[in-house]
Amino acid sequence: MIDFLDSGSFGNLGGFLGGGLDGGLNDASSDFLDARPAARSSAPLTLPDPVTAPVSRPAPLDQADGLRRMFSGSRVRFVPVVSNPHLSFGGLMLERLCTAFGEHGAHTVVVDASERAQPAGEMALIELAECLEPLSDRVSYLAARGLPLRFVDTHGFTSPFLETLIDAAPQTDVVLVHAPATDLCRMFSRRDPRHAAREDMRPLFLADDRPASVTHAYAAMKLLTQRAGLVVHDLLLGASAQSPRAGRIAAQLATCADTFLGAAVRDSMRIDPAAAAADAISPGLRRWAYEWLAEGSPRAADAPAAWGPASLAPTPY
Repeated sequence: MIDFLDSGSFGNLGGFLGGGLDGGLNDASSDFLDARPAARSSAPLTLPDPVTAPVSRPAPLDQADGLRRMFSGSRVRFVPVVSNPHLSFGGLMLERLCTAFGEHGAHTVVVDASERAQPAGEMALIELAECLEPLSDRVSYLAARGLPLRFVDTHGFTSPFLETLIDAAPQTDVVLVHAPATDLCRMFSRRDPRHAAREDMRPLFLADDRPASVTHAYAAMKLLTQRAGLVVHDLLLGASAQSPRAGRIAAQLATCADTFLGAAVRDSMRIDPAAAAADAISPGLRRWAYEWLAEGSPRAADAPAAWGPASLAPTPY
């Protein structure tokens, strides 16, 4: 069995890769707007009369009650996006994801807890809303490296951070949680009772057509499958339309996931890092965003007819 976590071992994925991707684009943009969300006011606290107030014993709530109620009645979609430090254009890939959701009218918050993100400030623990940076009418950004771990519970899960985030940004439709696999395991583990009932949680892996990037993506997939119990994944590959390796990378990752991990790569999509920002996103990425926003199953039966029956099949690119 091939162990991709061992240094120097690239196994089946390395045999067909050679060379690197020419050029590179800048990482996440650092140009933020100066505006900040207005501070929220709170009504004065009124305490009951200790003599006349009836004494009642509240019904016991388990630890998962908060997020269970939040997920059941909320339109917010949490998308785990696995960061990859070997990408030279990760910021562009996040931008295209936000564009895909924005085309459907969704407001997206990018929580950047990746290896290259700025650390969260102390204000994040006091008033998280003050740390959200509006990038456009439909996109907000939160520098959050190291922040989720500040919300760890007694079982080692950091999903309480998601509750705090929704309180800070109640207008949000989609939250892209861009973080290393280890952080995502603590936030979205199937062993966490807050997520045990969720069927549509699929991590999105970012990679390009260079060996180091693909190796890192597979190692992260292995970690999320074995430690968090997430066995269905999606792949977003950054490679030019002329790349001779892109198709084989997607197929080989899917084969290795199935053979060695018992996992599945459901959708594989591609973006061209050399494309202009004004270029339209691919139909596959547009459909993927729609399925995340659709009510019920991510593979909603009411997808736009223009996509045809093939819209329910795995996305080629």
